[in-house]
Amino acid sequence: MSASTYTRTAIGLHWLMAALILTALPLGLYMTELPLSPHKLKLYAWHKWLGITILGLACLRVAWRLTHRPPPLPASLPAWQRRAAAVSHALLYPLMLAVPLSGWLMSSAKGFPTVYLGLWQLPDLVAKDTLLAERLVELHFGLNALLLAVLVAHVGAALKHALIDRDGVFARMWPALRRGRKSGDTV
Repeated sequence: MSASTYTRTAIGLHWLMAALILTALPLGLYMTELPLSPHKLKLYAWHKWLGITILGLACLRVAWRLTHRPPPLPASLPAWQRRAAAVSHALLYPLMLAVPLSGWLMSSAKGFPTVYLGLWQLPDLVAKDTLLAERLVELHFGLNALLLAVLVAHVGAALKHALIDRDGVFARMWPALRRGRKSGDTV
């Protein structure tokens, strides 16, 4: 692994979290519109499993990021793009923690236990409280909307770097693009 790419652990966590988040977001939107049924309850359980898994992986990811510096951005990158990258990461990491945590809090306030993988009942974070639950529904929805907006910007920037700029920024998180290239080539 070169100094210009992320570590395998960081890459693995990135893509695993991306897959889980991109599964949990549409599932959350879909399930809330369904009428009460065993199917809806099953989807809620799956959504909670995804959320708790995302929360745990986000904690690992934050710990990894704090102990392993990311590779530097290319010197040719304009200052505004460096700032945009810093802002998006400064938003993504707290959101990866806050979104599932707000869901867990909401579930607790509604009086519905969170049972991870159908095996382990997690502790309620707050007592049942209807007013708090209503506020947490709004918070969870708002945090998800912000997460989605930041993800769209993040993916858009990644695609711009991969398809238009071809400056190697995307290849830092997808090193397979660098294979077979000479050291001076850009991706």
